[in-house]
Amino acid sequence: MDLDPEEMKKVSNRLKRAQGQLAAVVRMVDEGADCTDVVTQLSAVSKALDRAGFAVIATGLKQCLADDDGDGAELAKLEKLFLSFA
Repeated sequence: MDLDPEEMKKVSNRLKRAQGQLAAVVRMVDEGADCTDVVTQLSAVSKALDRAGFAVIATGLKQCLADDDGDGAELAKLEKLFLSFA
């Protein structure tokens, strides 16, 4: 299934922000930053990645339901992906 390019651009932007956040966390660790600050930023990166994953899955589900071609296998695959984030 090909995902909506406009929606994937939003996901790409989110992932790029998360990439920048992760680079900052690595710097913090390398520089010996306070544990609380590192964990707080790491949590933010984790949430950003989860949200990007959910956005991809949600887009796929919307497209799958809109197409409604009766392909239960595709829907089952998306459900499995969704549950992998839970």
